Amino acid sequence: MFSENARIGGTLIWYWSICHRQVWLMARGIEPDPSNEHMVLGRLIDENSYTRERHQVAFGDNKFDFIQSEGDRVIVCEVKKSSRAEASARLQLAHYLYELEKMGIEASGVLMFPKEKKRVSIELTMETKNELDGIYKEIKTLTELGNPPPAKSGKYCPKCSYAEYCWG
Repeated sequence: MFSENARIGGTLIWYWSICHRQVWLMARGIEPDPSNEHMVLGRLIDENSYTRERHQVAFGDNKFDFIQSEGDRVIVCEVKKSSRAEASARLQLAHYLYELEKMGIEASGVLMFPKEKKRVSIELTMETKNELDGIYKEIKTLTELGNPPPAKSGKYCPKCSYAEYCWG
């Protein structure tokens, strides 16, 4: 049990959509294996794509890959190595937009998949805000568990940087 609530940033939202065990581990500061080849590749793509942009813009408990502006509008950009987990990436970016809205900043988002030359625009809707509110509650419940949720084999497990905590 934590003495304070887990800080819910974009990464926890991403992990919630992929694996609840990852949420529990990350919330306790247990980091994924930084030498995992998929983590390394993701970092390289992030660092070497859109090099003219300022990367890792911190906002509260979140770090956006970078931001742009279009007139008075803020555009939060999130770079991913592939669209394989696009649903997770959409939730992560929607979370960023929701956090900005709570601070009075209206923004939209763009998911960028440079290897695929693909861009997906994201707008925050009431439906998405309601979905995120439910996810926040589920994450709070998960992080309050005394033990991690049981390991479950899924489609992301073979490339997971937390695999040693489940199958090692």
